[in-house]
Amino acid sequence: MGKGTKSNGSVIKEVSSYISKGAEAELPAEVITKAKQHILDALAATVSGSNLKAGQLAIKLIKNQGGTEEAQVAASQVVTSAINAAFANGMMAHADETDDSHTKTRVHPGSSVVPAALAMSEREGADGESFLKSVVVGYDVGCRIIQALDKNSLLQGSGATPSIGGCFGAASASAAVSRMDEDMVGYVLSYAAQQASGVDFWKRDKEHIEKAFVFGGMPARNGVAAAIMVQAGFTGVRDPLSGEDNFFSVFSTKPSPQLLTQGLGNEYEIMFTDLKQFSVGFPIQAPLYALLKLMKKYGFTSQDVKSIVARLPAYHTVNDRDMPDVNLQYILAVTLLDGNLTFETAHSFERMHDPDVLEVKRRITLVQDPELAAAQYTRHGIVEVITKDGAQLREHAVTRGTVENPMTTEETEKKCRELLTPVLGEDRSEALIDKIWNVEQVGNMRELRPLLSAL
Repeated sequence: MGKGTKSNGSVIKEVSSYISKGAEAELPAEVITKAKQHILDALAATVSGSNLKAGQLAIKLIKNQGGTEEAQVAASQVVTSAINAAFANGMMAHADETDDSHTKTRVHPGSSVVPAALAMSEREGADGESFLKSVVVGYDVGCRIIQALDKNSLLQGSGATPSIGGCFGAASASAAVSRMDEDMVGYVLSYAAQQASGVDFWKRDKEHIEKAFVFGGMPARNGVAAAIMVQAGFTGVRDPLSGEDNFFSVFSTKPSPQLLTQGLGNEYEIMFTDLKQFSVGFPIQAPLYALLKLMKKYGFTSQDVKSIVARLPAYHTVNDRDMPDVNLQYILAVTLLDGNLTFETAHSFERMHDPDVLEVKRRITLVQDPELAAAQYTRHGIVEVITKDGAQLREHAVTRGTVENPMTTEETEKKCRELLTPVLGEDRSEALIDKIWNVEQVGNMRELRPLLSAL
């Protein structure tokens, strides 16, 4: 028995049983509602991502690949193999910073699990209820595998938790919606383990293309591929989680395999996954929310502001970065100038060089606040504004969409409507939103194709 394993392969048996029965499991009402929010959010991220470079490249690549017509590539006329569709939709879903995030593990499950589950559901002709439940399964396994590996062990070795967790999540969702038996699920997880990869040098990517591949495209593709290979008769090692050279012992110095199954079927990781109110990097969410609250309360504009200080627990990932949607100073500056923030503005490289924006940026300082790092909240920040007439204004905000400060159904709809409508049009956007809120009534997930395809 390898290091860090449970005896008698109990981990693989428990997790395989859970995945195998996942498409027909009973879920609490609050889990169903949360799952619908995340599915809609992921689809909105996918559709809006079709207009960004990573998404456009993915569509172009897959369009030229052809393939058996099994699943729709969003915002295009392409219907291709489930593996290709999962890849393209995963790339689009993380083409920027719109998709959800599981804070404890740094996995972005929406950009890998939802594209994989949708592609596999179309291939199988699965109904909407099975699709939703398979998504919940994917979030559970994808997030738990990182906890079982120990996130810090992975990060010390520069392993990319989003791609490793995303691969297992996508594979589990694909196996669940295909209603595989426990033995087949074991093989799927084995092929997922062989494909689990990703190295953190993606952080040096300045165009968000390789990051989209690592976070969304690659894990979604690999998860679907694992399931389809097993459907085709591929066998191998049924238990990759115990025994000699098992997955845990190779990938982690401090594995806790029991965390993969602890609470499985009773505690749902989707309930601990955060949504984003705005299509910008997560550390920017709280300061942006705080600034908008201050602007609404006091009615000031850029012309009234002498200086702004934004305080965060940590700030290096959003400090004056090359990409607009992860540049805190830019995002706060254009919001102050325009009175709000749109998806287009958040991604405008042109506006980053606008003299008016640069002038306002010079008044914005970003600092790391140790007291915030020690506070009870996982994602929060402070904005302090000094106006030209000497007023000192301050707002401490907890990021909207987190477990501590969840978004309402109406807020989720508003965000998704703003992302969907420019690409799909108003009528199809409303129809898609309605379909997801009532996904249990969808008899075949292929019904979504006319709503997701290009105009």
